[in-house]
Amino acid sequence: MYFDRTLSSIVKNANLTFPVVLITGPRQVGKSTLFEKICEPDRTVLTLDDPKILALAKDDPALFLQTYKPPLFIDEIQYAPELFPYIKMAVDREKQKGMFWLTGSQPFQLMKRVSESLAGRVAILELQGLSQAERFGRQGIAFVPDTLQADNRPSLPINDVYELILKGSYPELNASPDMKRSLFYSSYLKTYIERDIRSLAKITDEHRFVQFISVVAARTAQLLNYDDMAHDVGVSVNTIKMWISLLETSGLIYLLHPYHNNLTNRVIKTPKLYFLDTGLCSYLTGWDAIETISAGAMNGAFLETYVISEILKSYLHTGKNAKFYFYRDKEKREIDLLIERNGKYYPVEVKRSASPSNDDVRHFNVLEKLKIPAGKGAIVCLYEQLLPLNRDVDIVPISYLG
Repeated sequence: MYFDRTLSSIVKNANLTFPVVLITGPRQVGKSTLFEKICEPDRTVLTLDDPKILALAKDDPALFLQTYKPPLFIDEIQYAPELFPYIKMAVDREKQKGMFWLTGSQPFQLMKRVSESLAGRVAILELQGLSQAERFGRQGIAFVPDTLQADNRPSLPINDVYELILKGSYPELNASPDMKRSLFYSSYLKTYIERDIRSLAKITDEHRFVQFISVVAARTAQLLNYDDMAHDVGVSVNTIKMWISLLETSGLIYLLHPYHNNLTNRVIKTPKLYFLDTGLCSYLTGWDAIETISAGAMNGAFLETYVISEILKSYLHTGKNAKFYFYRDKEKREIDLLIERNGKYYPVEVKRSASPSNDDVRHFNVLEKLKIPAGKGAIVCLYEQLLPLNRDVDIVPISYLG
């Protein structure tokens, strides 16, 4: 089963504008499949997972590009960074659009090479796992509260929401009903550590690194606290900082930074941490049934993580820059998400409730006090219909994400 990806149309447009199109993102989110589904008949498809092709790319990149001429699709380009200068020379010589399609699942190393060799010549797009819209066969749109319109889409009951959370967003797992969830995620972690982490950092204790990822997962939707994690894992704070950077640059976690301006001298300045795949997050924290995850101690954190990740995907998969923040000050006034669009900030609150009230969004008024230009707000919750809560805030059901 193939899921149509919202990013496909963005890739097609980029192909008409740039000589190189690069899709980055975590392993197994569908980067190669997306390209393959829209690939033209005359484009040569190569994967650097093939040892012979990889050897040629690394040992003689000039001969590689003489042997395989554009238009080319090169999968897992990070394994042969030697190709980048030669791709640049080919692009500058031919000056054609759509010459090279590239995928890479190690942005940490990849982006440095891209910025050095292909600046101004490449469209860089990021793909995450399936969005909610893609799972239900819809083309996603960037989430902005004041553009939402009521339609006839079915609501998502609480058990359906937590089923999506538990399943996660990896296409292979969603396309195969009979695939064992635990087998998929255990294999995913093994591949991630062996193929990505070992090449990025000298990690001698894999068991401790897996313990670290589990500790991070247990803190999804919380403020980032290096000291606590260092204590729980038994490594130094500097090691935790390095490992967090690895998870962020490889697309497994997202750090949501706090908003501040000249008037916000009492705000919390620590970012919040979100695991980007709730299925992997629930696997790492030991939740494996809808009934237990929906009623367990982390049910609110999982719901908030799901909503934030879905809104983030709605921007990444439409090729838009996600300018996201949260607000929290020392008076404990908090706004879960601030979306910046066209000079306005749209406040979003996430509530595990089917009965939202004005009290749930009482902190939205801090924007006016701080002279922050505000757009329409949203409370994303388990209510079944898209309706106004008041003049400035809409009730947004989970089903309207993406």
